[in-house]
This record gives sequence, C-alpha cells and structure tokens, in this order.
Amino acid sequence: MIVCCLFVLLLVLSGCGGQEQPGIIDEEPDEARLEIGITFDSFVIERWQRDRDVFVAAAQELGADVNVQNANGSIEEQIRQIEYFIKKKVDAIVVVQVADDSGSLKDVVADAHRAGIPVIAYDRQIMNAGADLYISFDNEAVGRLMGEHMREHLGGEGRILQICGPMADNNVPQVMTGFSKAIAGSELSITLTEYAQGWHAETGFSVTSSYLGAMPEPDGIMCGNDSIAGQAIRALSEHRLAGGICVVGQDADLDACQRIVEGTQCMTVYKPVEKLARRAAELAVQLAVGEKPEVARMISDGSDLIPFECLEPVAVTKENMDEIITGKYHEASDIYLNVK
Repeated sequence: MIVCCLFVLLLVLSGCGGQEQPGIIDEEPDEARLEIGITFDSFVIERWQRDRDVFVAAAQELGADVNVQNANGSIEEQIRQIEYFIKKKVDAIVVVQVADDSGSLKDVVADAHRAGIPVIAYDRQIMNAGADLYISFDNEAVGRLMGEHMREHLGGEGRILQICGPMADNNVPQVMTGFSKAIAGSELSITLTEYAQGWHAETGFSVTSSYLGAMPEPDGIMCGNDSIAGQAIRALSEHRLAGGICVVGQDADLDACQRIVEGTQCMTVYKPVEKLARRAAELAVQLAVGEKPEVARMISDGSDLIPFECLEPVAVTKENMDEIITGKYHEASDIYLNVK
C-alpha cells in the first residue's frame, strides 16, 4: 500500500515540473459563456489596475468571462498573448498596446481576423492594423486642458519644461499637439522637451534635476502623466522649489490629487476610466456576438478608417477637486490625508 502511494505521489510531482509560458495565465472559462481576452501593457501605471477591475466586472455582468494577461512592457510577450487568445478561440480580444511599439501588432491582429475574432484597441491605437474598434479619450483635449491651465496660471508668459511619454505611444504626440495649440500666441515658451521611454516615471526626476542644474528654473513643467509629475516634484523639493512651479499631469492618480490639495501640483487631467472600461466591455460583448456597435466617429490608424469611441477628459484643480473626484474616484480621507 505504501509503495502504491509513493508511486502516485511521484506521478503528481512529475506533472508539476512542466514549464509555464511567462506572463500567460491559463484559465478555463465556462463554455456556455462568452470569453474575452484582454492584454495590458503592464500594471506599473496605477490607472491600468482600475481599468482592469472595472472592465472585468462590467463584462461579467454582461455574461462574459474575461482572461486578463499582463505583457510586462514586452511587445514580444503581448504578441504571444494574443496568439494564445487566438488558439483558445476567444470571442473578442482587447489590447492595451505596449507603449513603446505602436505598429508591431499588425500581423497578429490579421491572424485574429482570419480566425474570425474581433480586436479592440483600448486607450492606445494599434497602428496600421485595421482593428475593429478604437476606444479612448480625446488625447488632444488632454493636452489642451494642460496648456490652458498653465497659460492662465502663469499669466500667459514663462519658461516651460516638457517631459512627455514615449513618442511611440500614439497618444503622446496628440497630447503634445493639444498643449502646443493651447499656448500658441502667448509668451509661454517650451525651453526643453524630453521623453520618458516606457513611461518610466523616474525620467521626471532625472530630467528636472539636470535642468535645474544647468538652466534657470522653469515657470512650469508639463508632464506626460501624474507619475512623471510626482518625480519632477521630488526633484523640485530637493531644490526647495516644490509649490512654486506650476506642474501639470494627467490620470488623476491618488498621489497627484494629494499633491494638488497640498499645493505642490497645479492640476491633473481626469479621464473617467470607469466609464471608458465599462463602455469598452459593452462594445466588446457586442462585437463578440456579431453585432456592429453604433459609434459616431471614425479615425485613421495610418492605413484604415476604424470606428472610434471617444470620451472627453476633465481638468482637475484644488478648486473643483471635491466636485469631480472626491467620493467618485478617490475618497476624501485619502485625498486629504496629509492636509489638516
């Protein structure tokens, strides 16, 4: 009897020795339900975790299981994950494109289409791939709101340090265009523009530190997101300049909202990700069952015109924090944690 038990145990242990494909979590769905595969660039940026949770909850309410994958910033891993979704014959695929490579998914999207699986580009456009739908915010409006606030706050004149995300992220040049349009005709001048490759927030610290060591202090710093803004403010703090320079960002991260009420960050752009994620889930389910969603706008991906669901962003400052954010996106006890 003991020998038999040992033999069975050896079989079980040997079965645990197989290698799993990195980044891919194999979850067996209920075959009676729809299955949607969604692959994220990474979860380094705070907001992606919120997008994930709302999308999954909304899809489940609509009768679909969701297989979530994390590419950890690797375009090669993201391609493998989409191939995995195709092999599993999911009903729809949603992609948060890896930020540093907006054109590498063309072939694998074509593979999905050949398998009869619709593909949705979420928040970041997949270029030259003919995705079935692109859903995002008006990114030019994001930059415009940043520029308008800085123009008003600085009285229309001053020196601006610009620390953007990677240009390979298709949203970044749109944000920059909106910002440039907003400050056009004023005495505001961009004295330096740098890019945070891979959206690495530490770039905000290194660029701001170098700038302060080599040039006169800027009047404003335009940051590609709130994580970069936080690091720029850390550098300003080391030079005892935090709160004296207008810093703007986007995403309405909790720590950014805390900085705004504390007075070290001027504004952020709130993009209602709950609304975006819920709407994306609705559209994914419609495409999964063969329906054609009603979308008013079209946008070019470089080679094709694709349906574009566009949501509007909102500027958030200390003055409208409670109206826009408190109790809706973050709780008052968290936002005002460091404010007596």
